[in-house]
Amino acid sequence: MYDDAERCARAVRSRDSRFDGWFFTAVRSTRIYCRPSCPAIVPRVENLSFYPSAAAAQQAGFRACKRCRPDASPGSPLWDVRADLVARAMRLIADGVVDRDGVPGLAAQLGYSTRQVQRQLLAELGAGPLALARAQRAQTARLLIETSELPMGDVAFAAGFASIRTFNDTVREIFALSPTELRRRAPRTHTRKATAAGPADLARPDGTGQPARTVQPAGTLSLRLPFRAPLCPDNLFGHLAATAIPGVEQWRDGAFRRTLRLPRGPAVVALRPRPDHVICRLTLADLRDLSTAISRCRRLLDLDADPVAIDSQLAEDPALAPLVHAAPGRRVPRTPDPNEFAVRAVLGQQVSTAAARTHARRLVEALGQPVDGLGGSLTHLFPTVGELAGGLSALGDVDLAFPRSRRLALTALVEALADGTVDLGAGADWQDARARLTELPGLGPWTVESIAMRALGDPDAFLTTDLGVRKGAMALGLTATPRSLAAYSTAWRPWRSYAVQYLWAATDHPINRMPERSPAATE
Repeated sequence: MYDDAERCARAVRSRDSRFDGWFFTAVRSTRIYCRPSCPAIVPRVENLSFYPSAAAAQQAGFRACKRCRPDASPGSPLWDVRADLVARAMRLIADGVVDRDGVPGLAAQLGYSTRQVQRQLLAELGAGPLALARAQRAQTARLLIETSELPMGDVAFAAGFASIRTFNDTVREIFALSPTELRRRAPRTHTRKATAAGPADLARPDGTGQPARTVQPAGTLSLRLPFRAPLCPDNLFGHLAATAIPGVEQWRDGAFRRTLRLPRGPAVVALRPRPDHVICRLTLADLRDLSTAISRCRRLLDLDADPVAIDSQLAEDPALAPLVHAAPGRRVPRTPDPNEFAVRAVLGQQVSTAAARTHARRLVEALGQPVDGLGGSLTHLFPTVGELAGGLSALGDVDLAFPRSRRLALTALVEALADGTVDLGAGADWQDARARLTELPGLGPWTVESIAMRALGDPDAFLTTDLGVRKGAMALGLTATPRSLAAYSTAWRPWRSYAVQYLWAATDHPINRMPERSPAATE
């Protein structure tokens, strides 16, 4: 879109927040870049330049606006919709791959050369992977500066900077303020509950320029996750609460809580919906996992979707239009761990929601890693595919309590995920993953499309054989055989995953209702 200067200018003049994250507006006279919805006086069009990413604007020498905070706008929905190399790279960068493994690690996961990845990102986004990762580190640093009382040294290493000097220079360059000035200007209403490490525990760079030790201990941070309005929380949080695995997930005091497996240790998150944001309360074992945790929480709640574009197309169908108008902004409940969801999809084959939860609970209790001191009533991480591969054979029929055919399907899936035959990660190729899943025994269309929708994040996955989808179709007066429903659904492309949410909403099921908030709940 940023190539269409006239369209961008119209969005800026109307201060249209729907385009926040789609592109960034740079004012050449002031050397500042903004969101399209910035409340400041709109400059003359001839003084404006448009960039596809904050990193590109920063690389061109512009600093972030202090009023609209473009570095904190919702992410571009392109990276959740597209499945090409650039989109896959952006999803991996958001997940912290460049900070952990460098550009060679990013290229290896994508299956391309480092040069090819660099060239593709520069051509489309105006910035290479290092610049994009640097912009993400700056955003994480700003979040820690403004919402915690951590010493600046801890902030620097927690955000992924190799040295305090690089941290200081980056913050000054992007925000035109020193870290101390940025904290002084932050609104005092922010929650500041992160605990700092003692002087002896502060990570210091070793000879390689990397932090020599983990920041210990970490703490709890409360922050806001922005999204494009509207957002319907009912099916999103209702689905997550109705399918929650005891010990790993729960709904409590108006928030969905769950454990997270992050690169440097476990974490617990509580997510509470509000009209214009989601309150995210994170308890981390290592603060350097903050940006990865935020990325995975946004992905879990599908917060970078463009609901206006999705709903406008789906509402063109007279059958779906009443549901769309009644509760617009339905999101697809996704997952912070694609491998976990794939295992849960197999456990949920041809059984009720309650039975699927029971099967998953048994696996967690038998093979999951305990989480001590972080989650209270959340006691375990869901087991990794490595733990499952090593432990499934030791579990008897009484422990698993499902048919032999499903046990064989689960074993085949776990082995394929463990040895890399099937890749469901942030940089996965959606069609290749579908093809490889289909080759596994016991994985039919329902399982494969469920994984595509919620683990891979494909917005066009469609469950033609799902009982809830077929019941919803019949309730709307549509033909409900799998073949005819598949043919009818072509009008909903590329948003059929969202059409599934509206079809489910046509029936009475707990996944469509957000649980009542406890009277004792507090912010």
